[in-house]
Amino acid sequence: MDSSKAGTVKELPAGLDEATEEEYASQSKLLQEFTNISSIDKAWVFKSESGIGSQAMFLISQPNLLANKKRKFMLSTSISKESNNNVNFQWAPFPVEMTGVSITVPSPSGSKLLVIRNPENESPTQFEIWSSSRLEKEFRIPQSTHGSVYADGWFEGISWNSDESLIAYVAEEPSPCKPSFDCQGYKQGAAKDKESMSWKGQGDWEEEWGECYAGKRQPALFSLCAVEEPSLNFPPYHSGKVHAVKGIAKSLSVGQVVWAPPVESIDQYLVFVGWSADPRKLGIKYCYNRPCALYAVTVPLYKSEAAESDLKPDGKFIVFLSAKASVDSGVHSATDSLHRIDWPTDGKLCSSTKIIDVIPVVNCAEDGQFPGLYCSSFLSKPWLSDGCTMILSSYWRSCQVILSVNVLSGEVLRISAADSGFSWNVLTLDGDNIIA
Repeated sequence: MDSSKAGTVKELPAGLDEATEEEYASQSKLLQEFTNISSIDKAWVFKSESGIGSQAMFLISQPNLLANKKRKFMLSTSISKESNNNVNFQWAPFPVEMTGVSITVPSPSGSKLLVIRNPENESPTQFEIWSSSRLEKEFRIPQSTHGSVYADGWFEGISWNSDESLIAYVAEEPSPCKPSFDCQGYKQGAAKDKESMSWKGQGDWEEEWGECYAGKRQPALFSLCAVEEPSLNFPPYHSGKVHAVKGIAKSLSVGQVVWAPPVESIDQYLVFVGWSADPRKLGIKYCYNRPCALYAVTVPLYKSEAAESDLKPDGKFIVFLSAKASVDSGVHSATDSLHRIDWPTDGKLCSSTKIIDVIPVVNCAEDGQFPGLYCSSFLSKPWLSDGCTMILSSYWRSCQVILSVNVLSGEVLRISAADSGFSWNVLTLDGDNIIA
């Protein structure tokens, strides 16, 4: 026997042959190639100070298999229009990793950036407000005020008001007090967490929304004061002060909050979606057949001059998606409908406020025609310069396409090419240009 050849024989683990090992190596390499592909999660565009061109930020994520998390990073670019058909992107050389960041939300003017860091334990939630060159403010919100801010894309909702003094958001309600016990039984008063010879009970059992919400407390609505303003004194507002928004039923789980158009009033509305816990909380993630409704609550505000500022949105109407067809049929995701509410100029809502149908449910579409709206959400700023046309992504047969919708006439146009086999996702708008 040739000993030199025998020494080159590769020893394989028990149960593996050479073909299986090669297959494992090939599949592992393929998985690594897939995980090396990054995806764009969000994008924002801001007008440059010179008025020429725009600045854009892209929030990008990439799987981190070893940590079982997503690695997030921010990439900036300058956008210039060289001709009618030529747009140039000047990208930053490298992205910046957003370590420990849960949510980033620019202010309406683009002059501030809110960064939220949710804790992985019982530490405070960290709010940071950045300007173009520095950290302006940092607030640490203790667990006694609220838990982690929702960043799931479902209950998630963070909204600056028009003059950038207040931020509304959805977070876990604070933990209720738990009963304490010692060797003599129930102990009155609050016990310290590490007090010897005593222990805390679990408290009353509370139903959860299940799936990815296991262990998370009820989503509740809060507002944070982002400025130090003496006129913010009703109720007492101070920079970093957090208020739980009142007037919301305990049975409601809230989400997707936005500030209503500002009016000349000391009160301003917050509009949000509410899911009732009655009769019980079923799994809700990607389940559009769970009954919900649109609510509005007033938040006391100071008399602001911002009602006349350039930050003020048009304020003529609010548009919203309805999944009533899913609720009625029980289908997890049936055809959606789009509706408009003309917001009262005096800011006074009433039960007779008219809801106008923009895109009704399409039950049976003709071949090649608009199949109905299949859209779970849309941009926070989806409007073209005419103020009445919004841009959104919706599924059309097996592809996701870009649509323009005139919310006054109800006209729906397909923007992306009909002969394209690609799916398109709208990221943001740069004036009347679509970034997708």
